[in-house]
Amino acid sequence: MDMKTSVASLEKAEAGGGPVGAGSQTLMRGLDLIEAVSHEMLTLSELAKRLDLTKSTTHRLLSALVDRGYLAFTPRAGYRLGPKLLLLGTLAQAQADLVQVARPWLEELAAATEDTVHLGVLDGDHALYLDKVPGRRRINISSRVGDRQPLTSTGLGKALMVDHSPAYWRERFVADQAEGAPKADQAVWEERMAGYAAAGRAFDLEENEDQIRCVAAPIRDARGVIVGAISVSSAAQYMSDERMTELTDDVRGVAGSISRELGFEPLAA
Repeated sequence: MDMKTSVASLEKAEAGGGPVGAGSQTLMRGLDLIEAVSHEMLTLSELAKRLDLTKSTTHRLLSALVDRGYLAFTPRAGYRLGPKLLLLGTLAQAQADLVQVARPWLEELAAATEDTVHLGVLDGDHALYLDKVPGRRRINISSRVGDRQPLTSTGLGKALMVDHSPAYWRERFVADQAEGAPKADQAVWEERMAGYAAAGRAFDLEENEDQIRCVAAPIRDARGVIVGAISVSSAAQYMSDERMTELTDDVRGVAGSISRELGFEPLAA
């Protein structure tokens, strides 16, 4: 939930839909200060100017946040995030179960596309399928929760390793081919991977299962690290090149929504 949404929710909660009360306003200003220093250290004067507050009000709020450990102060440098936020961040991450967070988004995406949606994570050098929401089309997709599939031939697998180096891609491709992955031209595959990494999504062009195509995108955590991926899969007859291009924004958008629930901020990253 962003700051504007938070303010709107607080306003709605006030009796008669009137203005935000003094306590709520103080809370919102405190949150504004925390967000302001989340990207860089700022001095009292800089914070007062940025939030359009008097220095005395700003100092009072900052002192309270420092006392509670939400901010820390470094002389001649300014204010920064404090140790309490490190603790809360760790606790929040521990509570954010990927399957639980992602499930409502997967169901929504499956309903909107009428196709099967998967959730997976990197498990060693394979893609591990954690969840699957079947679509409405009568299509048999052989994937199952708990399956471990090659990274280089699945949409999920490619999305999971878009941040890896080309050297890793090549190493994984050779290993997967030796382990029995569907045969593919390495030069063509590497060229496609470079395009997938640039686009922030990946395709499966019937490489893992005959007549099945998919569009996949990575999920990131608060550090910006890829911690999972989602994909929309369907029969090739429903997955023309044009439709796969059209689905790209939808799949990336849902992956982005899940990422934000895990604490990812694109601008910060």
